[in-house]
Amino acid sequence: MPLYEHVFLARQDASAQQVEEFTTQITGVIEQLGGRITKTENWGVRSLTYRMNKNRKAHFMFFNLDAPAAVVAEIERQERLNEDIIRYMTVRVEEHEEGPSAMMRKADREERGGFRGDREGGGFRGERGPRRPREDAAADSSDDATSEE
Repeated sequence: MPLYEHVFLARQDASAQQVEEFTTQITGVIEQLGGRITKTENWGVRSLTYRMNKNRKAHFMFFNLDAPAAVVAEIERQERLNEDIIRYMTVRVEEHEEGPSAMMRKADREERGGFRGDREGGGFRGERGPRRPREDAAADSSDDATSEE
C-alpha cells in the first residue's frame, strides 16, 4: 500500500479533548477502510505564519499512514465537513521517517535550551572573555615606541 504523511490544523478555540475525539474518529475511518496509522504526533498549539479564517494559532496533528488512496480521499472529505479543521495536507512519501518528526526534534531542542550549545564558549563573544590583542599589533606598537626615542 502507498505511504502518506498527513497533517491537519484545528482551530485554537477547539479544546484538546475535541481534537483528540476528531483524531479518534479519523483513526476509526482509516482502520475501517483497510488502512493503518503507523505514527501519530500531537504537535500542540502553535502560532500560524499568517491568519487563516481569523485564527492566529491552531492545534497541529500529524499522522504516518499506510493506506490506499480511497482512505485518504475519505479522511480529507471528513476534514472538509468539520468546522473545526482549518487546513489539512497529505503528501505521498517513499518511506516513513523513523523516530520523531522534525517538529518534535525541534521541540526537544527548544526544551533543552541549547542555543549553540555545541560551540565552545556558548556562542556569544562576551561569554568567552575580552578580545586579546593580536601579537603582530603588539610588535608594531613596540617598534613605534623605539623609533620615537
